[in-house]
Amino acid sequence: MPFNEEVKYCILGISVTLFLIAMGILVWQLYRYCSQAPKEPVDDLLSSDGKPAKTGDLHTETQRPNVKVEKLHEDAQRLSRCLSMGSHVELPSLGNQLDEEVKGSLRFSLYYDQLQSRLVVTVLEARGLPVRDFSRSVDPFVRVRLLWARHDNEEEKEEQSSPSLQCLLHEWQSRIVKDSSSPTFGDQFSYSMEEEDVPHTTVRFEVRDFDKFSRHGFLGEVRVSLCDMKISYPLEVLEDLQTPQKDMVGEVLLSLKYLHTLQRLEVGLLKIRALPQQSKKDQVRLYARISVLCNQFKLRHQKSTAKTLCEVTVFNEVMMFTLPDPQIRACCIVVSVYEIHADRKSAKRLVGQVTFGKGKRSEDEHWRLMMRSICQPIAKWHPLLI
Repeated sequence: MPFNEEVKYCILGISVTLFLIAMGILVWQLYRYCSQAPKEPVDDLLSSDGKPAKTGDLHTETQRPNVKVEKLHEDAQRLSRCLSMGSHVELPSLGNQLDEEVKGSLRFSLYYDQLQSRLVVTVLEARGLPVRDFSRSVDPFVRVRLLWARHDNEEEKEEQSSPSLQCLLHEWQSRIVKDSSSPTFGDQFSYSMEEEDVPHTTVRFEVRDFDKFSRHGFLGEVRVSLCDMKISYPLEVLEDLQTPQKDMVGEVLLSLKYLHTLQRLEVGLLKIRALPQQSKKDQVRLYARISVLCNQFKLRHQKSTAKTLCEVTVFNEVMMFTLPDPQIRACCIVVSVYEIHADRKSAKRLVGQVTFGKGKRSEDEHWRLMMRSICQPIAKWHPLLI
């Protein structure tokens, strides 16, 4: 269409102006990209729920790290061969090693009601909890565990070379207090217990930082032995938090054999030694879950059959895993022992865990013996920790 000269020059000016604006935006974006390091997409970070990759999903999950484990990456790789309880990933929690110095204190109350034969534990408050560096906040809660140790006589102590076993009687969890360094809980728990069992009981308070994207962080723990305390009347105690420690709740006899030509790992679950809870009238059954992990991601797992709990529970089962040579040199084995009740429908409860693989700890000596042996199973007892 014919235009006069003024319209043509106006259209040309507008076009030149839009072109210069586009070039300016392009140069500005290039400058921003070059002046700062690239960051990972937020959507990818938030999409991770803290659980390990299922079989066949290892490559996808390794590209989407958890939000609150970014600064713990080095420790997590080292601790993937140590035992936590817990956690939703069938991995031990990051219990025994903390990034920050343990700070803060916990106030609680203990009382044994002799008329009703029950122990009452009240979690009152925590004070001066540290703020986590990677989240700049803390969402604390307290996990309470009752541990009972059998009183052996002197002859049994001389015959028994390993440390005395403990039994996890019960565990509770307080409510979560959001974004508070000095939270007030006020949660009360009770457990039926005979008076003669009270001196052999230890109460373990674990102060944790809640994280829905990852494993809960440890802020410290307080443990109290009831044999040294008079709790006929309600007794309030204020204790400083200490570095978390593991408790031995049993032993597992495992055999390992690796067939290099077939690239097959055979894990034999032979026996589990644990203290039966005499206070429980219903029948308790044990089963084990053996998981193979590589870089903290679960490759595959197998479950054993459930056996009735006794002091030495015999399984004599062998689980086979096909692992290529690169994986067998970088993986670790996690054996998680659970208990279920035969007379009632209830959720499983973790009894303890043992983890071993290629490393320098005493548990990893079993792994080195397996790699040096030729088609011969190597059996060894491992402590079951919680």
